[in-house]
Amino acid sequence: MSAEPHPTLPPVRLPADAELARDALGVPLFARAVRLARWAGPDTRVEIGGELAADQLPLAARELGLDTSDEDSVVYASQAWRVAVDTGLVDVTEPEEASGEAEGEPGTAAPGEDLALVTRGTPGDVLDLWLAALDTVLADAAVPDLDDLVDALDAGGEIDFDRLDWNPGREADFLDGVLANLYLLTVAEGGTADGPVPLPVLAASMVVPDGMGDPTDAVLEQVSDAMMRLDDQFRQLEPIGLVEYRPVDEALMAETEADEPAGDAGGAGGAGDDEEDVSRYGMVRLTPLGRYGIRARMLEAGVEAPAVGDLADKGADALLDGVARYPESAAQAEIEQWLAGRETPTAVAELLAAARGDDEGAPLRRLRCQQALAPAGPEAEPVVRAVLDDPELGGLARVWLAERGVADVPAPDGAMVFWLTVDTIAAQLAADGETEELPLLMETLTAHHTGFFDQVWRVEHPATADVLEAMGRLHPDKKAAKEARKAAFKARSRQS
Repeated sequence: MSAEPHPTLPPVRLPADAELARDALGVPLFARAVRLARWAGPDTRVEIGGELAADQLPLAARELGLDTSDEDSVVYASQAWRVAVDTGLVDVTEPEEASGEAEGEPGTAAPGEDLALVTRGTPGDVLDLWLAALDTVLADAAVPDLDDLVDALDAGGEIDFDRLDWNPGREADFLDGVLANLYLLTVAEGGTADGPVPLPVLAASMVVPDGMGDPTDAVLEQVSDAMMRLDDQFRQLEPIGLVEYRPVDEALMAETEADEPAGDAGGAGGAGDDEEDVSRYGMVRLTPLGRYGIRARMLEAGVEAPAVGDLADKGADALLDGVARYPESAAQAEIEQWLAGRETPTAVAELLAAARGDDEGAPLRRLRCQQALAPAGPEAEPVVRAVLDDPELGGLARVWLAERGVADVPAPDGAMVFWLTVDTIAAQLAADGETEELPLLMETLTAHHTGFFDQVWRVEHPATADVLEAMGRLHPDKKAAKEARKAAFKARSRQS
């Protein structure tokens, strides 16, 4: 898998390994591979490359309970056998070459040592076997169909790759890119989550250049071609449990070929299409097992692909730094898992200590710390009270105590109010950028302080000038925005 499909990935939510392993054992292709591994024995003959001998394929299909009158049954049996061999579920001894007039010994097969892991291994062992099976299926999915291969044979019976217009590395990278995009659409905040993605959307994500307005006819034709490739590939990937896939409606494609421009399929999923029309162009979703599989491949390629729960056994500093860039819901889920394994007073003390700092990431750490403290009960009060006089945490502590209606909380002095205002806006800017809600927050924070901008530029906070410059751009009151720009200039001059 390409090592840099996306610079940063949101955390994915995954079931426990035991649940994923059960899913893996139940997917059709892997289950068939296990069944054939148990069937392999002294009478099983194999050819060069470990493939089942031709006369063995109907027997294998019958063992799998497939209808041997269906010509596809031997294809399914052959694929399951290849997965069994590639994963180590089956050990093969390839046939000996003939010597002179003597015929060589046929190849043999037997259950492999790894077959025992299916029933006696850990969930991680089962998932490793499934990942190996996935590699086999992905490699097969990147190969053109048989008709294209036959058409590309040269006079010597070799594949003419130039004529085929197929580059193995390029095809593998394309499929990896598609799966990376599908993964990102699945895990992104506001993304599809468990919902399906229209195939035209996925194809367009690989073909349409960034920033292009209305795609040209040539680009739409490329989208349509990509859809057809993906339709075939997702049909192959569904039996291994990576995706759930509703194929392109063959009747629709017949209509398109007869009556519609080639690029029309690329526009499916647009604002005028109803759900039924969109689904006819194909719909795909990653299963939980699929999310696990794509993430595992990304990690192997060096991509940072976090999962909710990764930080549960880490310190509070790692937690706050880690969730700083998470979407809010994912950050909350990670925090809840972290808190679940700790005594509340100890956890609160660790979080408060980790929230200190004057580095660039500190405001966002304090925002996440406040989020982490939200579920803490009365047992946290003494620990929170202990930081009331802390210049960096005192404001946070007062907010927490006030939200719980705690009495005798000392009012903050002016310096703390201004410092907390700068820190809060800096955190919001770091978390979400210049959102539509931020101007309202700025107006709310400054409305109750006469002469706010005459004083705030003096605040000893590393982000003071940056915050004031943002307020100068975003504050909804024009007069206040002008005052903010003047204050920003003073703060920047003071820092210099």
